[in-house]
Amino acid sequence: QVQLVESGGGLVQAGGSLRLSCAASGRIFSINVMGWYRQAPGKQRELVATMTNDGSTNYADSVKGRFTISRDNTKNTAYLQMNSLKPEETAVYYCNALVRSTAYSVPLLRYWGQGTQVTVSS
Repeated sequence: QVQLVESGGGLVQAGGSLRLSCAASGRIFSINVMGWYRQAPGKQRELVATMTNDGSTNYADSVKGRFTISRDNTKNTAYLQMNSLKPEETAVYYCNALVRSTAYSVPLLRYWGQGTQVTVSS
């Protein structure tokens, strides 16, 4: 069993910044991928950023240069630094992790946090 808990969401003015955190806990041997997704009202969930355990990253084109994902593997925690936020980026932001529970777990399992609301005012 693995739990992901997001924090750091809130209300911010356009052009402002927020830093989201995602702490993973439970039966974890390693986390191959941690990432952030978001879902705005009436829209599908979309990828924002991911990072593998070797440090490679992937960003949505719309956030490149403004958002930065990072990981602290000693704490099983991921962060998303969001700068120059835009009103259209108002959404619930979800943490996601691909987890290996033991050294030889097959398959890896994907877990989701419950989300944290980010509201960007104009």
